[in-house]
Amino acid sequence: MYKVLVFAGTTEGYEICRFLADHQVQTKGFVATEYGSKSLTENEYLTVQTGRLDEAAMEQIFAQEKPEMVLDATHPYAAEVTVNIRTACEKTQIPYRRVLRESGVHEDKAVYVESVQAAAQYLDQTQGNVLLTTGSKELAGFTGMKDYQERLYARVLSLPNVMQACAELGFEGKHLIGMQGPFSRELNAAMLRQYHCKYLVTKDTGKAGGFQDKIDAALECDAVPVIIGRPLKEEGMSVKECKRFLTEHFSLTHQSHVTLLGIGMGSPEMLTVQGKNSLDQADLLIGARRMVDSVKRPGQDVFIEYRSQEIKDYIDSHPEYNNIVIVLSGDVGFYSGAKKLLDVLQQNRQCQGIMNEKMPERNKLSQDDLNSEIPEQNEMGQGRLIQDTTQPEIQVQCGISSVVYFMSKIGLSWDDAKIVSAHGRGCNLISYICNEKKVFAILGTSDGVAVLAKKLVEYGMGNVLLYVGENLSYDNEKIFVKTADEMTEYTGDPLSVICAINESAGERLETHGIKDEEFIRGKAPMTKEEVRTVSLSKLRLTEDSICYDVGAGTGSLSIEMALRAHQGKVWAIEKKEDAVELIRQNKVKFAADNLEIIEGLAPEALVDLPAPTHAFIGGSSGNLKEIVKLLIEKNPQVRIVINCITLETVSEALETAKEFGFEENEIVQLSAARSKAIGRYHMMMGENPIYIITLQNPQK
Repeated sequence: MYKVLVFAGTTEGYEICRFLADHQVQTKGFVATEYGSKSLTENEYLTVQTGRLDEAAMEQIFAQEKPEMVLDATHPYAAEVTVNIRTACEKTQIPYRRVLRESGVHEDKAVYVESVQAAAQYLDQTQGNVLLTTGSKELAGFTGMKDYQERLYARVLSLPNVMQACAELGFEGKHLIGMQGPFSRELNAAMLRQYHCKYLVTKDTGKAGGFQDKIDAALECDAVPVIIGRPLKEEGMSVKECKRFLTEHFSLTHQSHVTLLGIGMGSPEMLTVQGKNSLDQADLLIGARRMVDSVKRPGQDVFIEYRSQEIKDYIDSHPEYNNIVIVLSGDVGFYSGAKKLLDVLQQNRQCQGIMNEKMPERNKLSQDDLNSEIPEQNEMGQGRLIQDTTQPEIQVQCGISSVVYFMSKIGLSWDDAKIVSAHGRGCNLISYICNEKKVFAILGTSDGVAVLAKKLVEYGMGNVLLYVGENLSYDNEKIFVKTADEMTEYTGDPLSVICAINESAGERLETHGIKDEEFIRGKAPMTKEEVRTVSLSKLRLTEDSICYDVGAGTGSLSIEMALRAHQGKVWAIEKKEDAVELIRQNKVKFAADNLEIIEGLAPEALVDLPAPTHAFIGGSSGNLKEIVKLLIEKNPQVRIVINCITLETVSEALETAKEFGFEENEIVQLSAARSKAIGRYHMMMGENPIYIITLQNPQK
């Protein structure tokens, strides 16, 4: 017994038959001709019956099979067949559902007529060649036109009986074109130009019938589309709506194919051949509007969205889409949303990696990985990720990144460049430019170039060359180069890239043990070089640490913290005005752009600051316990290093450690001496002994 009977004979009908069979729903498909039957392959879930049926034959089949429903996916112009199917369903009380082909997008330059006869009458009053794309059955209606054998070019199926019938009507030689579709816009346009046609006659066969490709080709060739309107004004479901209905009705487990596609900078010319093929086959396009608009095909369904969870929710709630493409700017592995998208789309999924043969060995999943999450180094690997049948099949396709495109445009290699992004993320570009001779960066604001240039000038690097690229790959692309001191007032496109060339890179920066005499000094106290080195070692900073320097003095330790945590942030808290000015001068001298100076007294000056990962306390003004209390309130795992000179401060620090129950509680007493030349002798001159106390609670 068949659950569904499908009257096919159209692209939509074939698609629905295959959809049902793929989901193991017993289906019988009906097609009128042998030609139609070749489009379907029978299997254990799909049977195909060939031949035309009248209403009585349909009624007999329905009564015998007793299906749950009948789907009418016949051609929009097969009005009589539709009437027969509907009548047979009414008599046998079998649910009937009409599947309609989506209408094409009509153009204002087209001529609309109600019938073939009306089209012939209109064309008879015109001059110029005509390309007929309505099929062989309609040709007789055009034979009443004067000079029809010279003006008309008929495109029909290349079947012997069809060609013979057309020849009997007077269509022969070059005026009879035997071809099987589908026909692309380019092929339609080539035919119009080949035969110098001024008109193209078509029925509104919808997107699946190639209607829009015909209209687009006609307009491209300055030919007038003559559109024969649909004979019936019907109501029904689209193929997508039908798939959704069937999924819900039979509680089908749906598996769609999702492609994460890098589209380059945005211009269609930047698409890879693989990307173009994926877009051509897509049922649904998802992405930000700018990117979707640049690559969408005529009549293609789109969902404007860039947030990962919303994209997943939409895919889960729309089972009618088989091939979904999510478009992402640039390359999927270069500061792309693909990473987060993969994480969201792969939630609660068992993954099996079937990778492209051309993929490097390091990007292939081992057998041990089959039932685990994809390792981070594999998440951008090109290839397919096939999951269980309840989840979409995911494919990642690379694109052309902005760094590849831009560096080729300015004629520089990028294998020796530091590549970073300051678009929507914290990034200390100054630190990179200080250390690297070549830095590529993505910016994210219209004044991004000017802000960077001003900082470079402030830190004495106004001679750094800035290559700037805006609107890459578009018609209004702009690429130029100037020094930083020429760019301090520049306003450009928010989405831009730069390449900074600093020939003096590496000469300004030492991140370990800067000599005391290198700092600008006044009367403010300064933590000496040896003590700074040990204290920084105890802090164990990382490149993205968030640090406080409480009682910063001249800022010597603040500077070294900022240079070590060059992609983090350092706040120097100092209550004395003259010391604050010294910190500012040292910040400029060492280009410590990630150092912020807070003039005030701790703990009050710390209240509004972000939670720290590390804190150094060199001076507490008697508020040590209150400062530590605030620090652990902000971050219970904050790592604290305290420098004490007096025994009273040591005692206060030990009482504080005991009160707050720090599990790591280390004390180091450091005595250092430096040599001093006295005549021809050297005497060791001792520095004040320092107690270095380290406190931290372990990560819970």
